[in-house]
Amino acid sequence: MDISWLGHSCFRIKGKQTTVITDPYSPELGYTLGKHSARIVTVSHQHPGHSYVQGIGGEPRLVTGPGEYEIDGVLIIGIAAFHDGENGSIRGKNTVYLMEVDEVSVCHLGDLGHVLTAEQAEELESVDVLLVPVGGVSTINGPMAAGVVRQLAPKVVIPMHYQTEALNRELEPVARFLKEIGVEEVTSNTKLSFTKSSLPASTQVFLLDY
Repeated sequence: MDISWLGHSCFRIKGKQTTVITDPYSPELGYTLGKHSARIVTVSHQHPGHSYVQGIGGEPRLVTGPGEYEIDGVLIIGIAAFHDGENGSIRGKNTVYLMEVDEVSVCHLGDLGHVLTAEQAEELESVDVLLVPVGGVSTINGPMAAGVVRQLAPKVVIPMHYQTEALNRELEPVARFLKEIGVEEVTSNTKLSFTKSSLPASTQVFLLDY
């Protein structure tokens, strides 16, 4: 299974049988999405920075909310959450997705706005790879994201939704999260590849280039 970051909360997850793209964004965000196709597109919430499905080719199946889905051998579980810490009263709802690709479980937290409840954490107890927002403002910030990592204890942590040179929004940089999680130096990668047997024995943080 290969994971590439396309910027913001958008990832390309390529398995042996299919390709999943998460939270595609509109050009107004500042990033360049490029031309990508997929069999599955997941959308955490209906916002142009996360739901620009017309930017993805291949006539993908869309997954846009809580529930269980099985598409091309990929099991996806959508778990209801909120975009803020006030039960959605400020920014609305958010869907967290847990998907199994080539026997590796990947969790995309979307625009999570709160630490996980005990029930949510229990549903996500088997996460191998965690894609976690860390930029604050409209999601959890660095310290809260570090708390979610401790809740789930995944093998791999990949930060997303933070300030970069391309992004024309104001978010916190990834450095705050890295400090909170106790990581001093992280090498950026263009792509990560994992199998179930090649996952780290304990939690490791990886950065991806967009």
